[in-house]
Amino acid sequence: QVQLVESGGGLVQPGGSLRLSCAASGFTLDYYAIGWFRQAPGKEREGILCISSSDGTTYYVDSVKGRFTISSDNAKNTVYLQMNSLKPEDTAVYYCAAEMFGFCSSDPYEYDYWGQGTQVTVSS
Repeated sequence: QVQLVESGGGLVQPGGSLRLSCAASGFTLDYYAIGWFRQAPGKEREGILCISSSDGTTYYVDSVKGRFTISSDNAKNTVYLQMNSLKPEDTAVYYCAAEMFGFCSSDPYEYDYWGQGTQVTVSS
C-alpha cells in the first residue's frame, strides 16, 4: 500500500525553524518526484518546491528561496523540508506528494499520492 506520512509541524515563533518529514512506504522514492505544497485557510493549494533525480530541486515560490530547502534520505525513504526564518504568512497545512514518473510540477493535479498534511503555525 502506497502511503506518505508527514510529520514535524507545529507552532513556532516568527524567525524560528521547523523540519518537516515525509516518510514514504509501499514504493521507493528514488524514481519519484516529491513535491511540497501548502494550503492556507481560504486559499488554493500551492506548490512550494520539488525534488527529483532528473530535475534536482525546483522552487515554485520566490518567497521561500533562501529560507526553505528540500532534501532526501533514500536509505530512510524520507524527504525533508527544512524551513528557516519562518514568517506568519508561512502558516498553512503542509503536504508532501509523489509524482510517479519523476517529473516535478507545481500543479497538484500532476501528483499521484498525497500525505495527510501537517499544520504549521507561525505566530508570536
